[in-house]
Order: sequence, then structure tokens, then C-alpha cells
Amino acid sequence: MTTPLAGIRVVEFGHYIAAPAATQLLSDLGAEVIKVEPPDGDQARGIGAYGEGIVLAFNRGKRSVVLDLRRAEDRSTALSLIAEADVVVQNLRAGALARFGLGPDDLRSAYPRLVYVSVSGFSPKGPSAHRPGLDIAAQAESGLMSINGEHDGDPLRVGFPIADVAASYAVVQAVLAALLRRERTGEGGVAEVSLLDAAIHLQSAMWGEWHVSGREPRRKGNGQATVAPAADLVRTADGTIVLSAYTPDHFARLCRLIDKTWMLDDPRFADNPSRVANREALLSEISQALGVLPTEKCLALLADHGIVAAAVRTYGEVAEAADVRAGGILTTGIGPDGDRYAIPSLPFTLDGVAPAADRAVPRPGAHSDAPTWSEP
Repeated sequence: MTTPLAGIRVVEFGHYIAAPAATQLLSDLGAEVIKVEPPDGDQARGIGAYGEGIVLAFNRGKRSVVLDLRRAEDRSTALSLIAEADVVVQNLRAGALARFGLGPDDLRSAYPRLVYVSVSGFSPKGPSAHRPGLDIAAQAESGLMSINGEHDGDPLRVGFPIADVAASYAVVQAVLAALLRRERTGEGGVAEVSLLDAAIHLQSAMWGEWHVSGREPRRKGNGQATVAPAADLVRTADGTIVLSAYTPDHFARLCRLIDKTWMLDDPRFADNPSRVANREALLSEISQALGVLPTEKCLALLADHGIVAAAVRTYGEVAEAADVRAGGILTTGIGPDGDRYAIPSLPFTLDGVAPAADRAVPRPGAHSDAPTWSEP
């Protein structure tokens, strides 16, 4: 079975994460991707270990062509690449490609089947269209930081660029939807994705809660505001787990498991509002019982009783976890210097789709002399 996007050609004008991560997913689904880089390369290539990690994560199997769009000859090359493409994905500064005659309005009439997706920090229709808008700006202005952190502490960003990654998923959805529509109508289309919108969409459930409760969501650290135990930390003999058992049935199971059925009749723990109000005492009782057990034994016991629990794992532990290995999300990439490394691939499985391992990350301009669509 061929991969779903075999024969689809993508031109990427991308830096950092949102656009390159999206085209990486398209590549893993079988699309051919040419990454157009400026003379200094993707900006991520020049910001140390973090940037090198970005490059390794989101550029496997692509071709790199270096073009200086200020030069007429290079603009002509860019147009020739676009002429052979099905999809363009870009996250350059607002209006940057349009200034070189490569914006969506410049291309739609000449290439009506082209799917053109732009990624920006903020809506291109709003007053912040030209503001710099990296991930942290989206985390802050989407409300995400206002609900992340300890209840009595400062707002905290999520510990990875979650708005960038969410935007990359939105880009892929837009591309696939546009390609499907093109199959039906013969027409391409233009899509716009902002980091701000993607970060807001991630919080849809919280928007629903805000409507129902009429109260602004607030930071609360671990644990959910209206139910307990829910997403609460419990120390074990050799680590930490998170635990959720807040429905009447699950809480009763937990009490029986830890031999504390008296908690069912204690007014401090009789229902969710009481348990939330007395969360510290509740967790003390649970930790007293489970804290003497190793993490894996805790997980096994809780799972046997139908109670949701999970170990808090480091990256090294994640890489060795049996569930992760079984799922097959980690693949092997090859860096520009030939080093091999483990990296996440597609976050789903589909019959006939097995993203190839050992796909190399190109050096900047590695394919500038022959920017063709032949296999890497």
C-alpha cells in the first residue's frame, strides 16, 4: 500500500517549528518536501542546542534549497518550485513572501490547484498582524499561562513550545482538508493558521467550564478545581505517580484498595466538593497507603481496580517504556553530520503507513544544485 500523500509535493518556507513541524508530518505521510532556506539557513540552525534539536526533530527526509529571494534569479527558481508543487507552507514575517511576488494573491490565478498555508503569531486580519509572535506570546495572550502554575505562584509557560506544535497540527489539518476539497472540485485554496488561535483551541474545555461556572479559570497546580482526587501527585517508594479517582464508584474502589473504607463516611471526603476543600488531608491519607509501594506495583494495583494512574517519567524513562516501544512512535533520524538519534514520528498508526527510519536532515542548501522532486 502506498503512503497516503505519495505524489504530493510541498514547498516549505519555514523557520523554527510551526511550519517545519507541519511539513515533517506531511513528509512522514509520504509527501515530498523541499525546504527553501535563506543564505543563513533556517533560523533554528543558529541558536545552539535547542535550535539543533528543532532542526533534528522537524527536517528529516527533506531536501534543502538555499535561495536569496532578493535576487531575481532565485525568485525565479522559487516560482519554478512552486509551479511543480501541490502545497506551499510558510511562516515567514507577515508580508515577507508577498514582497517578492510569492504571496497567495500572487499565485492563486497562475496556480489554481495550489494549496497555500500561512502561519503567523496572531491573526493576519487583526491589529497584531505585524507583531512578532513566537510561541511564548501565544501562550501568554491565549490565557494558557493564566491557568498554568501553582495556585499561589506566578503564571507559568508550558515547558515546551505547545502553541507552535498545536499550530503545526492545525496546518496539517488545513492541508488535508484543502487537498480533499481539491479532489472534489479541482480548486486549491488559501488557509491561515495563527499560534494564538491554536493555543486558544487547545483550551476549549476550559472555555466550556468558564461558561458553565461563570468564573475565570485560575491556576491550581496539580489537581483539578472541582473534583478530587484528580490529576493529583502521590509519592511512591521510588518515584511519583498521578492519580484520578473522583467518581463515586472509583473513589470507593480506591478506599477499599488502600483499606480506608472509613473515608467514605468521613464528611471531609463524602463528595467531590468536600474532597476538594480537604484535598491536602485526602492526599495525605492516600500517600500514607501508597507511599510504601514501588511505582510499578502501585500502577499495577490501581489498574487492576480500574483506577486511572500513571508514572511521572523522565525522557530517558519514556524512551525505554514498554508502551512507548510497542506504539512505535520513536523512529531513527540521521543528523547532518551522520549521527543517529531517536525522535518522535507520526502520533497515530494507519494501515500501510510506516514512516521510514534513517531519514537524513539535510545541511542548508544540500540540494540547491539540483532542486528536483526525485527521492532523497
